[in-house]
Amino acid sequence: MAKILLVEDEKNVALLYVQALEDEGHCVVCAEDGRSAVEMAQSEQPDLVIMDINLPEKMDGLESMSRILGDNRRIPVIINTGYSEYKDNFMSWAAEAYVLKSADLSPLMKAVKSALGRPR
Repeated sequence: MAKILLVEDEKNVALLYVQALEDEGHCVVCAEDGRSAVEMAQSEQPDLVIMDINLPEKMDGLESMSRILGDNRRIPVIINTGYSEYKDNFMSWAAEAYVLKSADLSPLMKAVKSALGRPR
């Protein structure tokens, strides 16, 4: 199916998402911080990026997303965060979808399916 770049600094959350996405047949590569995400987006050329906003180091998810989209505007990005207040930040509007983290992965999986189904 699709190659997905998952940007998530919480290891347990990342494992849960990787398992769910791989169960759907996707190939998943992971980054734990913003700098790695930008580098991996360039080298791996993913079909989709799932981006957390609060990341360690100096580059947060919104800045990482901006840099990734600056290199390739055709890569859809899904913001996946536990914080609803970023939804009003104009930088988040460039994302294909904004999904709040939850124990229920169905909203995220629905956003993934929708983003991958759109023509680029």
